[in-house]
Amino acid sequence: MNGSRAIPIWGAVGLWAALSLAITLLGLLRFGYGGERYAWAALVISLLLAGQIFHAARGFTENLKKLLGRAGVTLLPLLLGAVYVAYLLGTGEFSWLRMLGGIAWIETPALLALSARGRRAGAWQDYAVMVVLWMPIEFAWGRYLFPYPGEATHTLEILLALNAGTIAFLDLRELEGIGYTIAWGPGFAAAVAINFLVFAAIAIPLGEWMHFIEWAPSVARFKELPISALGILFFTAWPEEFLFRGVLQNVLSKSFRSETAGWIVASCLFGLSHIVHGFPNWRYVLLAAIAGLFYGLAWRKTKSLTGDALVHALVDTVWHLLF
Repeated sequence: MNGSRAIPIWGAVGLWAALSLAITLLGLLRFGYGGERYAWAALVISLLLAGQIFHAARGFTENLKKLLGRAGVTLLPLLLGAVYVAYLLGTGEFSWLRMLGGIAWIETPALLALSARGRRAGAWQDYAVMVVLWMPIEFAWGRYLFPYPGEATHTLEILLALNAGTIAFLDLRELEGIGYTIAWGPGFAAAVAINFLVFAAIAIPLGEWMHFIEWAPSVARFKELPISALGILFFTAWPEEFLFRGVLQNVLSKSFRSETAGWIVASCLFGLSHIVHGFPNWRYVLLAAIAGLFYGLAWRKTKSLTGDALVHALVDTVWHLLF
C-alpha cells in the first residue's frame, strides 16, 4: 500500500528492549524462574527477539547487507547456531543429539536458500525451506530442543524458526514482496477492521453451528489481556503470517502467475496445517482456511505483515477471551 512507513531502527530498538524486559520480568515474577540458567535463557530469548524485530525496521536488511557484504551475510546462520549452542551450554541442557538437531534446523534452510540464489521465486528449494521450518513446530519436535524454561519452550522454538526463516528468505534468498515490516499507512486501519469484522461475522455463527466454539467469556483471561495479546501477536500471528502469507502465498502467486490462485491455495494449506490439533480436526481446518482468506486479503492490501498479523492476532485474542 503506497504511503506506508516502516518503523525506524530506533523505534525497533525501543520495542525490542520493552518486550525483552517484559518477558524477563514475566519469568521472574510470575513463574518464579531465576539464577544463572534463567539468565542465559532470557538472554537467548532477547537475542532471538532482536532478530525478529530488527529485520522489520526500515532499511535494516539492506544496511546489514551493505555492512557485512554478500559473503558476510552467509555467516548469519552460523551466528544463529552459536546462539543456540550458548543456550544449551548456559542452561545445562547440552546433548550432542539436541545440538545436532538444532543446528540442522538452522543450517538446512540456509543451505537450501543459498542453492536457490538467482533463481525465480517458486523454485523447489523455496517450498523445501518452508517444510523444514514448519514441520518441527507442527509436530512439537522443536520443544525437545528447548526443554528449559518450561513456560517458554514454545516461544523459543518459534523464535528460532522465525530467525532461521528471515535469514533464509530475506538475507540469503533475497525473496521480494514478503512485506516483513512493522509499518503503518493510509488504509491500514480499514483493511484490518474490515477483514476482521467480516471474518467474525462468518466464523462465529459457523463455529457455533459446528460446535467448534462456544460462548464462554472469562474474567481471568480478561485480566491477562495485555500479556496474552502481545504473546499472540509476536509469537503466533507474526511468525505464521510470515510463513503462510509473506512466503507461501507470495511464492505460490509467482508459481501460478496468479495472485488469486496463490491466495486461495495458501489459505487452503493454512487450513490443513491445523488438522493435527485433535487429528483429524476438519472443523478447525475449515475455519482456519476461511481465516486464511481474510489474512491473505489484508496482506495483499497493506503489502506488509503488519496488516495480516493484526487481523490474525485480533481473531485469536477474541477467541481466547470470549469462546
